[in-house]
Amino acid sequence: MERHLRAARLATFTYFVLNGFLMGMWIVHIPTIEQRVGIGHATLGWLLLLLGAGAFAGMQAVGPLTDRFGARTVVPLSAALCSATVALPGLAGNVWTLSAALLALGVGNGCLDVSMNAHAVQVEHAYRRPVMSAFHATFSIGGVFAALVGAGTLGWGWSPATTLSAVAALGLAVSLLAAPLLLASERPPAPDPAAPAATGRRRTPRHIWMLAVLALMIMLCEGVANDWSTLHLRRVLDAPPATAALAYGAFATAMTVGRLLADGFAARYGPTAILRYGASVAALGLAAAALSDWIPLALAGWAVFGAGLSGCVPQLFSAAGHADQDAAGANVSRVAGLGYLGMLAGPAVIGPLTRFVPLDVTFFLPVAFCVVAACSAGIVRPRPHVSGRVELETAG
Repeated sequence: MERHLRAARLATFTYFVLNGFLMGMWIVHIPTIEQRVGIGHATLGWLLLLLGAGAFAGMQAVGPLTDRFGARTVVPLSAALCSATVALPGLAGNVWTLSAALLALGVGNGCLDVSMNAHAVQVEHAYRRPVMSAFHATFSIGGVFAALVGAGTLGWGWSPATTLSAVAALGLAVSLLAAPLLLASERPPAPDPAAPAATGRRRTPRHIWMLAVLALMIMLCEGVANDWSTLHLRRVLDAPPATAALAYGAFATAMTVGRLLADGFAARYGPTAILRYGASVAALGLAAAALSDWIPLALAGWAVFGAGLSGCVPQLFSAAGHADQDAAGANVSRVAGLGYLGMLAGPAVIGPLTRFVPLDVTFFLPVAFCVVAACSAGIVRPRPHVSGRVELETAG
């Protein structure tokens, strides 16, 4: 059983790397595809909203399907869907086909994101110790692989259609090869025939929505770093372009390393401490970056921001999945869905605020979100399992 569990953990790592690699390969080809289709940055921005909408829809649809059919069935199918759809943007010839391609890719990404996180919760439950943060770290590693591979194929003069089609074929193969190693779903106990039958539809518990709101706040903070860290150094501190690019690099590197280390700290100190002190450190790091007029200190601030945030989202996903084993997929989909909206909201919120206050001042909004997360950290404290069959809303 222990050997089978290690194999399941390895397979879960594989799917996280695959997801990061697939989305990274799309990202590195955005400029080439934009030029080929003949659209501007503004149009691309609207099209990227379709990617986000598709991802959100996929997340909400696949959660209940994962609970019903099991992650062992849904994860490989979701990975195959995400792999197949990554080829579509490379084949698009105009704005309409690119729109459809991005919507389909978003659905595939959303399905894989939720189903693989639901299986990660299942693996963590079997291990009886925190392992979730390391899975999220390997997603980032998949993105690094994509940057390296994409740089190579673009340098060789490969077209997006050729590269992304090859990536799709590779992803399909990996999706199928890793599938047998996944854990079978745990069967819920048979209902007591003497107990009254529960009727009505399943209601998402209030604390799951609280976790989802915190995920929205924390992932909005991540989105701010993704979209504004480089611009902060370039526009506010007047750093050279090469130096400004180090801001996001410092953030992403610190986040990846932090996630590789977070499971050990969570096992020793508990998820509440990881969220409370991680969010507090993140708030201090971003405040330092915003207040500093010295480039090295600003870079250090972005790195501390990434290190602090690194373990927060995995704790929220883990808490949602463990709250009810019978509804792990649906609960994770709620948290991941709102969190993903927060990631998309980063540029949408900060951009308009810069019309009224300087860019560095807008960063105190995510600082406030980190403070709220730190004060609300008790929500991830492990609680006794409550079967989803009790969480029902009476019809009528």
